[in-house]
Order: sequence, then structure tokens, then C-alpha cells
Amino acid sequence: MRIKITETKVYKFEELTDEQKDKVIEKHYDINVDYDWWDSVYEDARQIGLKITAFDIDRGSYCKADFIHGAIDTANLITENHGYKTETYQDAVNYLKERKELLASELKKNEDDEDFTEDDVDFEDIDHEFLKSLREDYLIILRNEFEYLTSKEAIIETIEANDYEFDENGNIA
Repeated sequence: MRIKITETKVYKFEELTDEQKDKVIEKHYDINVDYDWWDSVYEDARQIGLKITAFDIDRGSYCKADFIHGAIDTANLITENHGYKTETYQDAVNYLKERKELLASELKKNEDDEDFTEDDVDFEDIDHEFLKSLREDYLIILRNEFEYLTSKEAIIETIEANDYEFDENGNIA
């Protein structure tokens, strides 16, 4: 048996030439997405009562999700927890308004029926449209998250935050 010791010069990212930096960024384009990078988006969805089960931000371009407790609960959680400038907030407000209008209309139509209650109103169509809107919103959120994580800026932030060192070929040493 024989032992061979090799010396390698290593460099901090800021010590590299611009050409080497570009090589490092290109070589480590997936440094932020080589794990379950979508977990925080899934958790955000869970907090508002939406369970994301699958997505494809590429050619398939879809987000599969279902309400955990129901559309009305999810809409209320969104209005309590998401900022008013977000698409999810706007969709929730629109859904709640549409739901209230439908309820008022149905109660008025059936005002002579003493047995008619809110439980008799069919909200299925507007619930479905709300879910469809949220799926689209979360697809955009997932796509934006991926684009940011694979951006030059995010890659450099990760490299610097982890104090990585590189050989002259751009490999993490």
C-alpha cells in the first residue's frame, strides 16, 4: 500500500477571477435546489388549509392541491395570514364576496321556504373556482421560488454564507 498526498490551492469565492466565478456559478447552478427546496412553499400552503400533492413547473405546468378543511376555512386563513397585496389574498377576498352574494341571492329566492338554510346552498362551483385559482397562485409561487434559488444572486449568497472554498476548476474544496 502506498499513500499519496496532494496539495491543492483553494480560493474563497471573492478571490476568484470573474471568469472563475462564472465557472463556479455555472457548475453549481443547482446548489440551492438539490434537495426538497419546495418544502417552505408546501408549509405555507398547509398553514392556510391547502395541501399540495404534486407540481411541475416545467412543461407539464401544474399544481395539484386540495383543501384540507374546506374552501371557506382556507379563505379565512388566507385573509388572516397573507398580505393584502398577494394574489392569494385577492382570490380569497373575491371568493368570500362571491360566496356572500350567492348566499344572499339563494336566501332571497327561498325566503318563503322556512326549512331553507345556508346548508342548502350549493357552493361547489365557486369552491372549485377558488381552488383552481389557488393552484395557479401556488404554481406561480413555486416557479418564482425555483427561479430565485437558481439565480446568480442566490447561488452567490449560498456560497458566501457557507464560506465555500474552490479549486482552480471551480470544484468545492
